[in-house]
Amino acid sequence: MRTGAKFFITVVGLIIFNAWTIKQKKDIQKAEWLVGTWENKTQKGSIYESWTKADNNELSGKSYSMRGKDTIVFENIRLVQENKKLFYIPTVKNQNEGLPVRFVAKAISENQLVFENPQHDFPQIIAYTKITSDSLIAEISGTKNGQKREQTFPMKRVKR
Repeated sequence: MRTGAKFFITVVGLIIFNAWTIKQKKDIQKAEWLVGTWENKTQKGSIYESWTKADNNELSGKSYSMRGKDTIVFENIRLVQENKKLFYIPTVKNQNEGLPVRFVAKAISENQLVFENPQHDFPQIIAYTKITSDSLIAEISGTKNGQKREQTFPMKRVKR
């Protein structure tokens, strides 16, 4: 094989490899629009969800409310890129014996993240849809006691 052909094959191979590695990082990067603090106003008060970038492979989140100056945390969430998959891993207070539950990403785009765990009691699907840079809709859905259920949580960004 000629030197020029070897060089060409090597360059093409490197381009394909780099494109593949960049793709691996993009799933978690596509979720970075979640970073910040979001508020869902309800009749009983506000519920917040706050996200930070833990590192290049993980976002860290928590869902909480405020009672006076006290923060009442409902759940801690890890959004983790592991190998070629993105996982949503919540640990909910007083549920599942305090153990985390894993949901795998089924759809990832610049405006929507959809995670699924068909074996979980409820929800089986967790989705975030970006409406604008400062508003989103979080949604949980699935089947509970044989009935289809769905809850939506419109949220506004209150802090970047």
